[in-house]
Amino acid sequence: MLLTRRQLLAGATASALAACAPVRPSAPVAGRLRLIGEATLPHRLAFQGAPVGGLSALDFDAATGVWYALSDDRSDFAPARLYTLRLPLDAQGLGTPELLDMVTLRQPGGLPYPSRRQGGEVADPEGLRFVPRRRTLLWTSEGDGRLELDPFLHEISLDGQHRRAFSLPGHLRMQATADTGPRDNLTLEGLALTPDGHRVWVAMEAALRQDGPVPAVGQPGGPCRFTALAMDSGRALLQRAYVPDPIPRAPLVPGTFADNGVSEVLMVDNHRMLVLERAYMTGVGNSLRLYQVDTRDGRNTLDQPQLLPGQYQPMPKTLVADFSQLGLQRLDNTEGMAWGPVLPNGHRTLVCVSDDNFNPMQVTQFVAFEYLETP
Repeated sequence: MLLTRRQLLAGATASALAACAPVRPSAPVAGRLRLIGEATLPHRLAFQGAPVGGLSALDFDAATGVWYALSDDRSDFAPARLYTLRLPLDAQGLGTPELLDMVTLRQPGGLPYPSRRQGGEVADPEGLRFVPRRRTLLWTSEGDGRLELDPFLHEISLDGQHRRAFSLPGHLRMQATADTGPRDNLTLEGLALTPDGHRVWVAMEAALRQDGPVPAVGQPGGPCRFTALAMDSGRALLQRAYVPDPIPRAPLVPGTFADNGVSEVLMVDNHRMLVLERAYMTGVGNSLRLYQVDTRDGRNTLDQPQLLPGQYQPMPKTLVADFSQLGLQRLDNTEGMAWGPVLPNGHRTLVCVSDDNFNPMQVTQFVAFEYLETP
């Protein structure tokens, strides 16, 4: 039986989760991050009758100071949900997260999403963004290839009620053939909203089957498709290709699990985007590298059913930070990334959160940085 990434990580040992050695890319640096602080939540912290964990996305409402964190629990431990919380954060440090409320995600008919045991429209929550001008939330599900459930992007009210579904391109939906369409559990991992509120970007974690391979040691992956959709109409506008790095190091035992992919995206402005690549290598640990791209670069791939070498132009990427060089106590399975409050000096804060997979050998880790953008 094939094991998912979550199942493999759930069986990892503590040594396998240690930070990997620094990766030293030769790419120019687009910005710098100064570590402000780290904070963690207890493993499977009980809150309002459900265990807290699997936090795979994060966003911030600057008007109220409230943060939103999405759990990727597929209703296995409790109905699919998100949390509201406060994060005490200033230029000197990051305090203990304070959970405020739990919000159940609702299907279009108003019911919670079922578990895989129950069957039906099972959700695999991965991306989350707060929409200031509408005071709503956007969230994505990765779908499920084995259950033939398509990925989706939905808009919901702040209390979790379904508002509408966006119309994704057909090639992002699960396919009936084995050699086309998304790979299971490698679909809509990243979600970004432009500051003007007009465009939503959804980012695939890995290439479609027909577009190329997943990354390997010494070999970059095939192009991930990043798709822009109109906020008003909910329809796709354009698409860009992004090529993820090779897996930074071989796993400690040859032939054991290793991967790399896009775990989150975040807009710097209406055109520039941060892209977080997250790798894991058994016996070595995690690698986290943050890149910047300009979504005006590259060729529009929206109408290309297959991306063959030489027939597409990916967005060039520039390194912002290698997290192994930032002084963190550990690197974990970081999947959420959001802008936080602006500091008194005018610099933005960047906050990340890790998905612990409900695994006691991992951690729910919040990390705050001061973002120092270069001219």
